[in-house]
Amino acid sequence: MNSRGKSSPGKFSSGKSSPGKVQSADSVSAFDPKRELFRHTLATLAYRGGKALRDVPESFAQFQAGEGVRTPGQILSHLGDLLDWALSMAVGQQKWRDSEQSPWEQEVARFFSALKELDNFLASGEPVQVPLEKLFQGPIADALTHVGQIALLRRMAGAPMKGENYYAAEIVTGRVGVEQAKPKREF
Repeated sequence: MNSRGKSSPGKFSSGKSSPGKVQSADSVSAFDPKRELFRHTLATLAYRGGKALRDVPESFAQFQAGEGVRTPGQILSHLGDLLDWALSMAVGQQKWRDSEQSPWEQEVARFFSALKELDNFLASGEPVQVPLEKLFQGPIADALTHVGQIALLRRMAGAPMKGENYYAAEIVTGRVGVEQAKPKREF
């Protein structure tokens, strides 16, 4: 099932990861530094996304910054589409879909579910059917941009989040769910 509850190219599970310890893509195969960096990028997206998505005012999803500007809810729905697309490419069944926007909390759950599904695939050791560099430069770089847009829109909507020294953050490969470490150095 993909993050919208539809059939997906495959469901993948990973082994348990220990906080602070990088988990290899497959305990049997050789360490793949590209795959591990990609997985750490997904954990970074989860950490930064979680910070931007939590504790928002009820009306924030529909905040309109200007004519022709996507609302935060539309951006969050697009994030889910990007992550579903990334998984479809990774398994060799590329498919894009523009989803209808759901309520904020459902979209937040979808974001983390899609991240988890993509990370589980990468942790499974199954072969990735496209170059990781292409997955990064396309859907993942786009997703990082959109998380930044949501953070900016929070400030514009009067609900800013605190800045943080992300270098000091406890971001762990495999931790891609809604539960994230507490910030270490906010300002």
